[in-house]
Amino acid sequence: MREYDIRRVDRSMEAAIRDKINNLNKPKGSLGMLETLALQVCLVQQTLEPRLSHPCHLLLGGDHGIEREGVSVSPREVTWQQMVNFTCGGGGVNMFCRQHGFDLQIIDVGVDHDLSGVEGIVDKKIARGTHNFLYEAAMSEEELERSLSIGTELVDGCIDKGCNILCLGEMGIANTSPSSIWMSEMGRLPLDDCIGAGAGLDNAGIIRKRDVLRRAVERYHDELSAARITEERERLWFCVRQFGGYEMTTAIGTMLRAAEREILIMVDGFIMTASMLAASRLYPAVLDYAIFCHCGDESGHARMLALMDAHPLLRLGLRLGEGTGALCAYPLIDSSVRMMNEMNNFDHAHITKYF
Repeated sequence: MREYDIRRVDRSMEAAIRDKINNLNKPKGSLGMLETLALQVCLVQQTLEPRLSHPCHLLLGGDHGIEREGVSVSPREVTWQQMVNFTCGGGGVNMFCRQHGFDLQIIDVGVDHDLSGVEGIVDKKIARGTHNFLYEAAMSEEELERSLSIGTELVDGCIDKGCNILCLGEMGIANTSPSSIWMSEMGRLPLDDCIGAGAGLDNAGIIRKRDVLRRAVERYHDELSAARITEERERLWFCVRQFGGYEMTTAIGTMLRAAEREILIMVDGFIMTASMLAASRLYPAVLDYAIFCHCGDESGHARMLALMDAHPLLRLGLRLGEGTGALCAYPLIDSSVRMMNEMNNFDHAHITKYF
């Protein structure tokens, strides 16, 4: 796999940033997480006067071979049907992008349907869905490399438009299954603790899902042992390739490139959190650039966030995906930036500093 040059943020300005925040005309610490956000944004941008410009939302679509095993209540055709719906402006993601002024791009990286003639969908298809990871690796090394390259290309295109804050969403029936396995393997947690209902499985469906995923993990461990992989990063890439969907691996490439280019990354729900978990296990410094926006209702999401010591901005009970939870959090990020640029300080306001 290609190497990424991701640097930890330079914290030499931290004292000056905290001093500015603490001297705004408010009680110290009274704006809570907005102050934490402002510190992060200022450190990433290396300025006392941060700004948000041309926010972009990348919605990545892909299908999963494991869907054939009945691990999702939704059939795979819903993936392409929703992708088409997004081009008509009728999805939740469309509404929130319009509301908050995001440049929305709808990208097919692995949908099991011919969308090449659909206006409004960017055709980056790697294959028509991944292989069924119950029996074989979800993708080849070449396909993984291709998805990472697409992620780089997408980020560079956004930055060329003036973007300095990137939001990611996904559309892919059955993608809670690979996310649960990544969480278990990378977080060293019992698999059953990481598996939930996805889009709405009943108890019998969850039992079936657990059985399928357990057998898939057993196959993976046999292959990992046979491959005699000892280097940690190589093992992580092997796990990513064995289970990931193209929308998820492209998201990893997007996150890593965004951090490499030193721009902010808004992280959405269970699927995108799993992608960030993988990205951060590979390159821990990527977390300096990540804003965790929402904790949803999917079983294990809060626990997966805890693996990265992440504190989400919102807990709205959303489980739609598409990046909708992250988009809902954008006004808070905007408020933290406005706080730094528009609030007066004690001296200028002629208010006695009382702490």
